[in-house]
Amino acid sequence: MVGRIGLSDVFPTVAGGEYPARAVVGEHVPVSATVFREGHDAVAANVRWSPPERGAATFVPMTPGEPGTDRWHATVTADRPGRWSFVIEAWSHPLETWHHAITVKLAAGQDAAELANDLETGARLFDRVSDRLDGQPADLIRSAAFVLRDDTLHLAQRVEPALSEAVQAILLVNPVRELITRSRPHDIWVDRERALFSAWYEFFPRSIGAELSDDPATPSRPVRHGTLADATKHLDYVAGLGFDVVYLPPIHPIGRVNRKGPNNTLDPAPYDVGSPWAIGSVEGGHDAVHPELGTEADVVTFVERARDLGMEVALDYALQAAPDHPWVSSHPEWFTTKPDGSIAYAENPPKKYQDIYPINFDNDPAGIYAECLRVLRKWIDLGVRIFRVDNPHTKPLDFWHWLIWHVKRTDPDVLFLAEAFTRPAMMHALAQVGFTQSYTYFTWRNTKYELTEYAEQLVESAHYMRPNFFPNTPDILHAYLQHGAPAAFTIRAVLAATLSPSYGIYSGYELFEHVPVREGSEEYLNSEKFHLRPRDLVGEDEAGRSLAPLLGRLNEVRRRHPALHRLRNLHFHHAADDQVIVYSKRDEDTGDTVLVVCSLDPHSVRETVTSLDLPALGLPWDARFTVRDQLNPGTYSWTQNNYVRLTPQHPAHVFVVGEGE
Repeated sequence: MVGRIGLSDVFPTVAGGEYPARAVVGEHVPVSATVFREGHDAVAANVRWSPPERGAATFVPMTPGEPGTDRWHATVTADRPGRWSFVIEAWSHPLETWHHAITVKLAAGQDAAELANDLETGARLFDRVSDRLDGQPADLIRSAAFVLRDDTLHLAQRVEPALSEAVQAILLVNPVRELITRSRPHDIWVDRERALFSAWYEFFPRSIGAELSDDPATPSRPVRHGTLADATKHLDYVAGLGFDVVYLPPIHPIGRVNRKGPNNTLDPAPYDVGSPWAIGSVEGGHDAVHPELGTEADVVTFVERARDLGMEVALDYALQAAPDHPWVSSHPEWFTTKPDGSIAYAENPPKKYQDIYPINFDNDPAGIYAECLRVLRKWIDLGVRIFRVDNPHTKPLDFWHWLIWHVKRTDPDVLFLAEAFTRPAMMHALAQVGFTQSYTYFTWRNTKYELTEYAEQLVESAHYMRPNFFPNTPDILHAYLQHGAPAAFTIRAVLAATLSPSYGIYSGYELFEHVPVREGSEEYLNSEKFHLRPRDLVGEDEAGRSLAPLLGRLNEVRRRHPALHRLRNLHFHHAADDQVIVYSKRDEDTGDTVLVVCSLDPHSVRETVTSLDLPALGLPWDARFTVRDQLNPGTYSWTQNNYVRLTPQHPAHVFVVGEGE
């Protein structure tokens, strides 16, 4: 907008202010705007930062940015969740105009007679300020005004009090504001801390404690099916690794019609367990628990045990149905009927999902919306506060906006992770309409250029899109992991855990599972999506058999260092080798600074020289400082330029800057 004072390009806003920007409690949120006016008179700006429920607004002064840009900047911070708002006020700043004019004219040698009007103008401005003040500040300002008018004094004596540091400090916080122009109010939805900072561990409860046949003719035949009770015992292992979110794929009854066999085959045996994402059977739908997993009481016990261990449970929220889901018979209009009268199953050519019927949200939207909300509230009432949403990009944006904010009205602490590996426009739109976090393209960004460019793009959209970096999922086994040996798993874990405040792994990552169903595929051989997969998760690094100790150490480092709790503070540094990436994060409140030096080559030794941007580390350019490695023992004395050597056995340093022994 442009008013009496020019005011435009307000940040942060989302979709022109249609949706609230995002932040978490305690996060420093940058606010900026372009402020200008005609002529040469000074302008200034401030932010009025208002808490939820019409609380008293805070006045936050803005400071000018790069000369010539007319950008003004401030930082705001929320101390509690809810819908906060801000208004930017731009105004004419007569005190600054006067200060500039009087100092320039004095420097030019003008005398008291030439400055008579300027001196009286200043005195009148000081009068306006003193009328609003009490006590010593008011006395100082009145005295300065009196002296400005005292023509018995030399000119230098008349202006000295007005230009003193003490008086200028008072004027700085008590300006005269004229021609105030205000922006429209802009909302910022403030979530709890876990919306931005979290470490996820995904596992299938049905595989925990499961046993498979040792008969070579039926190797996938279950002898014992894992249960939620088994999964509850497994929580100690997950907590021991330092994860704080436990994510479970769907725990509902699985359809029998068109059930898939091992490795997504179409000829299942009677004992095959099917895909958990083929939801619904005669045993129930989205509001039921698979009878072989347990009961609703087992869900409550699982959630409570996770909470006791300092973790939260994330449940999969997958809005689709197996052909024998109760919805198909009770509401066939919720699905798409083909010309031959059959219901269309899901397809992503050439992939076919014969065991899944997509919901058609254009047929009876009122009924579908109400049922989807009812199902969600069922699990919220059982204690679940986080949902990983399957394929949200295949459902309408207006549905997600309606659903998420309906939930937020009554349960503002509920969080939603969008599993949307799709086009950028849709990924960003899902974040804008309300999703708390988003899966990303991190899995497919493996070169230094790709990682740097993509991470910087995410920082630019941090006011609404919060990334969650998963190196692997049950669907995705990238070629980098297939062919990179254990070092590849270490590298990707370090990058995920330190580039993004939120990251996650799928169970089996710590065992270096890397065999695809076939060359060129990103699907796992013997995918856990289609049959049970018991694992021996010993959690000990015996002869390098497990990455569990490293994961535990990474999560410990993440918890201890607030610099790693944020995204906006990411800064890249230079390394001469394109196979070595260097970046840092710094927490301005505590001074905590973490510097990561990581090889991207899992096969070879890399030697290079880093060139660090020391001011980004909170240091002067000529500083000598200590860095202490958090992954391997070692404290080093560094300067701006440093030699590093990385090996497949130790491909990364996670340094704390300025910490030594």
